[in-house]
Amino acid sequence: MKPCPARLLVRSYALSPQLLAMSQAWEAGKGWQIAAKGAPEAVAELCRMDAVALARLTAQVDQMAGAGLRVLGVAEAAQEGSLPEDQRDFCFRFLGLVGLADPLRASVPAAVAQCRSAGIRVIMITGDYPTTAQAIATQAGLEGDRVISGPELENLSDEDLAVAVRDVTIFARIMREQKLRIVTALKAAGAVVAMTGDGVNDAPSLKAAHIGIAMGGRGTDVAREAASIVLLDDDFGSIVTTIRFGRRIYDNLRKAMSFILAVHVPIAGLALMPLLFGLPILFGPVHIAFLEMVIDPVCALVFEAETEEDDVMTRRPRPPTEPLFSGPTILWSLVQGVLVLGVTAAIFALAPRYGLSTDQVRGMTFAALVFGIVALILVDRSRSSSILTAITRPNRALAVVLPIVGGLLGVILFWPVARDLFGFGALDPAHLAVPLLAGLAVLVALEVLKPIWARAVQRNRVALALRSGKPVNH
Repeated sequence: MKPCPARLLVRSYALSPQLLAMSQAWEAGKGWQIAAKGAPEAVAELCRMDAVALARLTAQVDQMAGAGLRVLGVAEAAQEGSLPEDQRDFCFRFLGLVGLADPLRASVPAAVAQCRSAGIRVIMITGDYPTTAQAIATQAGLEGDRVISGPELENLSDEDLAVAVRDVTIFARIMREQKLRIVTALKAAGAVVAMTGDGVNDAPSLKAAHIGIAMGGRGTDVAREAASIVLLDDDFGSIVTTIRFGRRIYDNLRKAMSFILAVHVPIAGLALMPLLFGLPILFGPVHIAFLEMVIDPVCALVFEAETEEDDVMTRRPRPPTEPLFSGPTILWSLVQGVLVLGVTAAIFALAPRYGLSTDQVRGMTFAALVFGIVALILVDRSRSSSILTAITRPNRALAVVLPIVGGLLGVILFWPVARDLFGFGALDPAHLAVPLLAGLAVLVALEVLKPIWARAVQRNRVALALRSGKPVNH
């Protein structure tokens, strides 16, 4: 067989928003051979199909697209003489359809389901044929029967589009500037928008979104530069994992801040009691330094290592305007701190009546405060579940912290040198049971109050939402 002679590419007719097809002209002897490919409806336009042929083609395209295939039309033409300026001027002959399968990653349906349970809407914006887009959306688990195509969107005003984006989840045959319009409409509707993309045409919408997410593997340099985040594995599931991590970090920050505020209420209160009521000095610099430099930092590590709450991906997103440390959180921290202060202050005030010396009272009160701090750690580990449920969640830091706290407390209570340094008196076994019972009482009381407090906060949130006319954030 003789090899086919190489043909010279003479001219390319680019795809445009007005015609979703491209053509290339190749040198063929004394004339030109033209090949075209593109959206089936655009290739049909190039071939000047009549109504009957177009209907038959549309039925074939719908059948292929219904199977999730991306469908292209192909056509050819021959030309003698000079080449026209517009590819529409060729006399094309339709050759057929090409179906391309681009299956979803196996993780996508589960990731979409997690987004739905977390109150996150997933919207598909694609250049594919509407039927193809709807088939792929069904495979991914996206809800919604209505599809808005690019030509339909072109006829929508900004106000109508702002209404449509509240319900529609599938946009097909969308151009670059239309992606930007959709992102702008979502932002105008009050949504926090995260946009994913990988091409040059995606750059404007990636830049306009609150969070632009580019694909690091197949994404273009322009898309990566315009985005806020670049995914190294190009996996939609990684976005859901990032949301889970973000919610966990946010929860843990609030837990740690709540604990730190709560723990300083009894420390400050016990330090001020001698000044306010003329009682013996309870804490000296060594006690405050011990609490601030050892107990607090070590205990705070527990919250950094805390795993996510059971409902982390089933709760609704928090309002963007909600502060990190809200009023209810501050009030709950104060409730915890005041309870610990009340228990330890009662020990401080009542213990001398039972014949304990000032040094023994100081040691007993200090031990009760440490056990109260441990109770706060266990209570603040979880906001949505009981301590029995929270204990089943692994936390290596907690497994290290509790022995450290117990060991340090044992050293300063039982080792004479350390006990003298802290100004503590030796305690009998019966006296040592008091701090332990005090910590247990704080733990039980707060565990009883926690669900009551959570319901009260939720009722208040619902009432505020109803008065403002905004959706309730569960």
